[in-house]
Amino acid sequence: MMALFRRAGYTVVDFQDPADVYIVNTCTVTGRGAAKSRQLIRSAIRRSPLSVVAVAGCYTQTDPDEVAAIPGVSLIIGTQDRERVVELCEQAAGTPEPIRAVNNVWLAREFEETPVDTFTGHTRAVVKIQEGCNIFCTFCIIPYARGKPRSRRPDSVLAEVQRLAAEGFREVVLTGIHLGSYGKDYTYEFTLAQVVEQIAAVAGIDRIRLSSLEPKHVSDHLVDLLEQNLKVCRHLHLSLQSGSQTVLERMKRAYTAQEYREVVQKLKGRVPDIGLTTDVIVGFPGETEAEHKESMDFIREMGFHRLHVFPFSPRKGTPAATMPGQVSNAVKERRTHEMIALGRELALDFAARYLGKTLTILAEEEADVEQGWLEGYTDNYIRVRLPGGDELKNCIIPVRITSVDEEVCHGEMVGHPLGSSRPVEPPPRAQEEADSPA
Repeated sequence: MMALFRRAGYTVVDFQDPADVYIVNTCTVTGRGAAKSRQLIRSAIRRSPLSVVAVAGCYTQTDPDEVAAIPGVSLIIGTQDRERVVELCEQAAGTPEPIRAVNNVWLAREFEETPVDTFTGHTRAVVKIQEGCNIFCTFCIIPYARGKPRSRRPDSVLAEVQRLAAEGFREVVLTGIHLGSYGKDYTYEFTLAQVVEQIAAVAGIDRIRLSSLEPKHVSDHLVDLLEQNLKVCRHLHLSLQSGSQTVLERMKRAYTAQEYREVVQKLKGRVPDIGLTTDVIVGFPGETEAEHKESMDFIREMGFHRLHVFPFSPRKGTPAATMPGQVSNAVKERRTHEMIALGRELALDFAARYLGKTLTILAEEEADVEQGWLEGYTDNYIRVRLPGGDELKNCIIPVRITSVDEEVCHGEMVGHPLGSSRPVEPPPRAQEEADSPA
């Protein structure tokens, strides 16, 4: 949407600055997300009551009446027709009542092409290739907000990746609402692994990272790429939600704990240095202390190196919101702290495996200008800080890990950085210190 306004001659400013138009792109995956969205909407209206305040996204798609009830909202747009946002905002500037432009998302059949024109301040670019989900887990509001799965055609994906490579981006992150279902709406005319393989052939792209996947979508072809293609990052965010089999059944997840275990065992057997991250919900309705412990034990067994932990948040209209056995906030808070503590322990264990070893990072940002620190991620998603300035940004740097922490490891450059202005060889995998470049 920012890109569309730029093309129309607008200047994009900080949300805190005076503006003619404010856009709040909302979230509703949790109750907290919806509350924060409302807070931002009211903040923009208070700051500039005569400006256009447009509200878009999942919250407006699922609760348009709730958004319309906020005095001062000028435009309500859902998760479709965002290519019309400039036109609609200009119409809203001259109308006393809010314009409602929320359509029935379940009627959408085509992927909405809304390519991003720039990623200011970043060296990796997010490329959305899939939209929608029709799995209907009992806790999830997303299918109601996003509609049926729709896939972006490979030629469109490749065109955007080639443009991003020409602009100097070295890493692309492929994302979607239900990424693993990519291509299924075209009856497998193309698959996720195939488009990853095609992107890997694009000159200038050195890393390809995938966002969240379901375990059943980790195909043999994808595992082959993780093992053999050095451009494919050895990192998967493998959605879990709970390590308790009985909780998974109440959630209506599309896998059992044993099936999940088998996928992780296959990945670690084929790609030993793979980094696995996941999402976990604690305090799901009916979750007992025994089930919580079962989930903790399973997560420890899987050896994730980063957890995203969420206390269960009932979403209106989902089956879980009215299930019996709702867990108290106090219990959810305690279990959340316990799971976060486990996540920190696992992160430290994973990072410690690489102490004294050499990995490569893509330098993304200056972490502390005064101290002269630079930060980036290894291909298996360890965050590393090292001495260096802006001149190394967007370079692939061999780094020896000198100290480890669950949040940020420290390292030192041990070889020549590969800059974006020269031909780039695929980055090496982890090496022992003795094998690192002189």
